[in-house]
Amino acid sequence: MNANTRIAVLGGGSWATALVKLLLNNCDQLNWFFRGADDIQYIKKFHHNPKYLSSVQLPIEKIRFYNNMSQIIENSDILVFAIPAPFLKESLRELNTPLQKKFIVSAIKGIVPNDNLTVAEFFNKNYSIPFSSIGIISGPCHAEEVALERLSYLTISCKSKIKAEFIASRLRCNYLKANISKDIYGTEYAAVLKNIYAISAGICHGLGYGDNFIAVLVSNATQEIKRFLDSTYKNKRRINSSAYLGDLLVTSYSQFSRNRTFGTMIGKGYSPKNAQLEMNMIAEGYFAVKCINEINKEYNVKMPICDAVYNVLYDKIAPAIEIQLLTEKLK
Repeated sequence: MNANTRIAVLGGGSWATALVKLLLNNCDQLNWFFRGADDIQYIKKFHHNPKYLSSVQLPIEKIRFYNNMSQIIENSDILVFAIPAPFLKESLRELNTPLQKKFIVSAIKGIVPNDNLTVAEFFNKNYSIPFSSIGIISGPCHAEEVALERLSYLTISCKSKIKAEFIASRLRCNYLKANISKDIYGTEYAAVLKNIYAISAGICHGLGYGDNFIAVLVSNATQEIKRFLDSTYKNKRRINSSAYLGDLLVTSYSQFSRNRTFGTMIGKGYSPKNAQLEMNMIAEGYFAVKCINEINKEYNVKMPICDAVYNVLYDKIAPAIEIQLLTEKLK
């Protein structure tokens, strides 16, 4: 990897836009995939994304736009995926160029529905990408604060320290610090799980529970993450570091957290379908909790908060009843 390495961002949402903004601080050229040709024409004309982070002015002279997945992959060396996990398989369905020699970077904080695989596991199993050629971008970091250039931190995880450091070097700037890690499994699953716990925090907020209780809830969520990671892939990791605890905290408390917002709406009486329609954004935790529930049937990790969120969203237990039962299980 060197200055001529071609980087592509795949996805047109808020996080993809934030990553493009960050990468263009250090890259002379960048490839960017949008599904819709109309969005590309709009950005070329007005220099900003019409749907997400519209305040971010984009130097379009440094961007090569594509709306053909195969073409952008063929013309890129590093592929940064920022497509919501529920749409990942569909986006790749008509791919007719190989991925084996590419370095895959997942900025997707979700799990592939039905397959019950993280993005790294998905590419390894379905496209034979070795884990040494897969990187993970995790938080704590909201796209909206990147747009505002507020100081933020990311963790880049990869089994190759050299590759992790290369990606980190392309993201660092005066308002973004990037650390590196080798814990692909832990950081990716922590990013999946924190969305579920953010929904639980939102449900409690919507029901009228206060900060005192939500602090207990998040403290117990940290313990659940640790139990799950230790039971499924034990490794030397500090659960109180920013890639784990920090990401959980920001997603559980931030005004920019779509999962917390989704949970708040559920707590106030919205159905999951109506909440998603009104938000017009993907709450990854909605899909993740079903996948984790199925995965955990094999491991039987004690996860009462995850179970409660699943019971509310999929078994249609009244949020007030389910959270009241949960309060007796927390310490």
